[in-house]
Amino acid sequence: MINVSINRHSTGRIVSFSMSGHAESGPYGYDIVCAGASAVSIGAVNAVQVLCQTELIVDMQDNGGYLSCTVPESLNQEQHRDVQLLLEGMVLSLKSIEEEYEAFISITDRR
Repeated sequence: MINVSINRHSTGRIVSFSMSGHAESGPYGYDIVCAGASAVSIGAVNAVQVLCQTELIVDMQDNGGYLSCTVPESLNQEQHRDVQLLLEGMVLSLKSIEEEYEAFISITDRR
């Protein structure tokens, strides 16, 4: 199972997220849950980097199965707003996957 943890500040803004595990919803190379969750999360990290010109603090294992990202505290107000918009889009996409494939992905959203 893929476990996603969204960590929020008391104001509601996302300060970090992590994903760990493997969905195992299909054979290697055909696991649509893993592919979807990976595409959404890595796509969001890449979008933050390119569109917001912001480097998230990223920890990722080479063999997959683990991704952790932290939003730097040093961002200006505009960067924070844009980063939050992209990360909230990621959360919505992951929750859509969870609704359809709850046996393979679980999301915890903490404040």
